[in-house]
Amino acid sequence: MVKQSFSHVEHWVFDLDNTLYPPAARLFDQIEEKMITYMVQSLGLDRGAADQLRGDYWRNHGTTLAGLMADHDIDPDPFLVAVHDISLTHLEPDQALAAHIGALPGRKIVYTNGSAPYAERVLAARGLSGLFDGIFGVEHAGYRPKPERGAFERVFAQAEVDTARAAMFEDDPRNLNAPHEMGMRTVHVAPEPVAGDHIHHHTVDLTGFLGQLR
Repeated sequence: MVKQSFSHVEHWVFDLDNTLYPPAARLFDQIEEKMITYMVQSLGLDRGAADQLRGDYWRNHGTTLAGLMADHDIDPDPFLVAVHDISLTHLEPDQALAAHIGALPGRKIVYTNGSAPYAERVLAARGLSGLFDGIFGVEHAGYRPKPERGAFERVFAQAEVDTARAAMFEDDPRNLNAPHEMGMRTVHVAPEPVAGDHIHHHTVDLTGFLGQLR
C-alpha cells in the first residue's frame, strides 16, 4: 500500500511550481516571458535569441538564472523580483489539498527554484498559507539550483531535514535524483510518468495522492 511506503516519513518537502498547483494554471508561461524580456533588456538580444538562450540555460544549468550568473554575472535578486512579478488570478484555493497537507505528521517545507517571496504569494493564492514550517527559495541555496546536490544539502541543513525520514514531491524528474541518492522517498507529480529508478511514485493528482496517506 502507498500509505505503508510513507510510514517512516516525518519530513515532507514540496516543490512549488506545477506541484502545489496544476500545470494548467500555466504560470510558467508568464515567468518565461518575463525572463525573455529581462534578457532582451540586460543582454541586448532579440527575443528569439533570448528565448533560445533561456531554454539552453535551463537544460544545461538547471535554471536560466544559474546560466545567466555563470556567463553574464547577472545580479540574481533584481532578476528574481522581475520574473516573478506575474498574475496569480488563474490560481484557486484547494481546501482538500490544504487539509491533506495539514494532516501530514511531522515537519513540512516548500523548496523551490523560484524565490521565497514568490512562493509565499502562490501559497496564499492556493489557500495553503500557514501550513508549512519553512519556505525556501533559490536564495537559500546560495542561488545554486536544483538539481545540484549541493543546493539540496544547503537547504536541507537549514531546514533540519532528516533525509532518511523524508519525502520529496516534485514535477521535474531531474530534481528527484539527489533526494533519491540522499535516501528520500520520491514522488513525481506530473501529467505523464517518467521512467527511472530514482522515482518511487508517480501521480497526476497530488491532492488525491496525499489523501491516500491520511
